[in-house]
Amino acid sequence: MRRAFLIVMDSVGCGGAPDAASFFNGHLPDTGANTLAHIAQACAAGRAEDGRSGPLRMPNLDALGLGATIRLASGAATPGFNAMPTGLWGAATEVSKGKDTPSGHWELAGVPVPWDWHYFPDTKPAFPQELMDKVAQLAGTGGTLGNCHASGVPIIEEHCAEHMRTGWPICYTSADSVFQIAAHEETFGLDRLLKLCRDLAPTLHAMRVGRVIARPFVGNSGNFSRTANRRDFAIAPPAPTLCDWVSKAGRKVYGIGKIEDIFSGRGISDVRKGTDIALFEHLMALSSEAEDGSLTFANFVEFDSHFGHRRDVSGYAHALEWFDRMAGTFMSSLRPGDFAIFTADHGNDPTWAGSDHTRERVPVLGHGRGARGVGLVAFADVGASVAEHLGVPSQGPGNSFL
Repeated sequence: MRRAFLIVMDSVGCGGAPDAASFFNGHLPDTGANTLAHIAQACAAGRAEDGRSGPLRMPNLDALGLGATIRLASGAATPGFNAMPTGLWGAATEVSKGKDTPSGHWELAGVPVPWDWHYFPDTKPAFPQELMDKVAQLAGTGGTLGNCHASGVPIIEEHCAEHMRTGWPICYTSADSVFQIAAHEETFGLDRLLKLCRDLAPTLHAMRVGRVIARPFVGNSGNFSRTANRRDFAIAPPAPTLCDWVSKAGRKVYGIGKIEDIFSGRGISDVRKGTDIALFEHLMALSSEAEDGSLTFANFVEFDSHFGHRRDVSGYAHALEWFDRMAGTFMSSLRPGDFAIFTADHGNDPTWAGSDHTRERVPVLGHGRGARGVGLVAFADVGASVAEHLGVPSQGPGNSFL
């Protein structure tokens, strides 16, 4: 029996989304955003020299067809990406009305989102008072801090001292459909933070807010750091996904990184978490340990969380080059009959305005199914193709490109 590895490079888009003009960073539409092409162009022009140097180097994924994929998706110039594809390659277009993590992952797994997400206004306060009262009640505190759109590091810095003095949770959101709560792991308590987010999640999910995110940190004002104990409490998918299809067939489904959180645990047999470095160690272990017929579904989030939102081109480029080296090692460890797909859930162009995700097509790069282009496909086609490879019925709208 064959195995499948579905690997999501969080936010590694390749431009060209036909509806990009309907999505915005502030007042600027996402038309023309292109995460991979713009990073490659910045590197070639010497504008990404912090911690790395020279043109963007991703020979392993380019050999599968990465450069050809970017050109297919958007027509953009890709300096240094000139390999003749030796793998399966194409680009996928999303139909869900969000450029966020759940929308992208669910649709890749065969379930487009059938509703409009709720987004909080970019005002201060951003949240209704009754919601803030609910947070304080569940936390057992006299109030809350934040209540605005913000990036995690600046808002923790702003409220760290007061949070540690009062115990009031720091609440904030972004352009995504999220409600985030930051709290100190020691003075507030990690278990207490996770319980607060878990208890609050049904209220937010009823509003069609996609995720309640626990953002724990340690240290003190001026010297704090967020920890790897982040937890996303996501609304459940509206229909069975690829994970459910595979598990219903009696197969093992391994979730690496945020996958368990994104799918609310549904259809996931085994969970592996950690930093991206640790996650690749889990992926390498499963390349030898995963059973025949199993699905390994992985999300590598740090492209997005560490570099995309912070508009750090050098950091993003360095992470891509590290990932490419690891991907080469991983592919060389696979068995005959294994199928690995490298893809993404949305874009987050670090050269773009604002700090939000960008609406883009995403790469679809396959190892283990020969060398051929599959053209422009749908996100849902990825899940259908993985299901076909594993020999399990596909229950979504996607069509296999195998």
